[in-house]
Amino acid sequence: MVLPVANVSERRRQPPAVAVSTVIFALQPLAGHPAAAPQPGADGAQLWVPLVRRIRPPFANAWALPGGPLAWDRSLDAAARETLETSTGLAPRHLEQLYSFGGVERSAGDLRQVTIAYWALLGVDQRAAAVETENLSWFPVGALPELAFDHAEIVQVALDRLRAKTAYADIAGRFLGAEFTLAELRQVHDSVLTAVSDPANFRRRLLSSGQVEPTGGERRDGAHRPAQLYRFTAVAPTAGDLLTPDRAAPSALTISTAEAAQTETSRP
Repeated sequence: MVLPVANVSERRRQPPAVAVSTVIFALQPLAGHPAAAPQPGADGAQLWVPLVRRIRPPFANAWALPGGPLAWDRSLDAAARETLETSTGLAPRHLEQLYSFGGVERSAGDLRQVTIAYWALLGVDQRAAAVETENLSWFPVGALPELAFDHAEIVQVALDRLRAKTAYADIAGRFLGAEFTLAELRQVHDSVLTAVSDPANFRRRLLSSGQVEPTGGERRDGAHRPAQLYRFTAVAPTAGDLLTPDRAAPSALTISTAEAAQTETSRP
């Protein structure tokens, strides 16, 4: 039995179609981190996101966020996770629902479209393993191409959320894994915020908050003295523990390996 095709008026009376899209953030490897790989023309970390090229109208050949229609047998969280794992081949270190985008003007056709957006973080050690194909490429957040639909707005909202939460050290730590140096954590913090933190102040505030503790291990970077490794504790940060930057960076942040090592080896 062939169902009749709904006309424009009927389609507009139908319930909105629901889609799930995910903004996936990754940092290119940090200076001095074991996962670091040569990055031509880049001395520090910067945020990148994967985008997919649409192969059909509307916005054919335009770049868009990974995602798609919500299947009837999938939860929102499961759909977001599947989108991420299908797009990158990786499991996220952090996945969180962001916002619902349902403005009337955002629908390209006669059927109302509502998108439930998520944002996710990949670890520094995962970025090099992320897949890239003809129709899926990674772009720095500061140089995105023109995006389909309202996806540029979704990326900006996700970036604002990430930056707001980066004031809590454990969110920045999701990029790094279980063990890290304080210099690496500061690099992540400052790279996400495109800001510059005073190394001594950052170290003092983080240690006094009780959010991190030494693991007893060390990491050597070149000829510099080994840097102490830390991990997060179960201590929840308070408003006074928020790691706000000391000043905004004049341009994209770059932190040298030597500076990072000097920060770590200056502890008493």
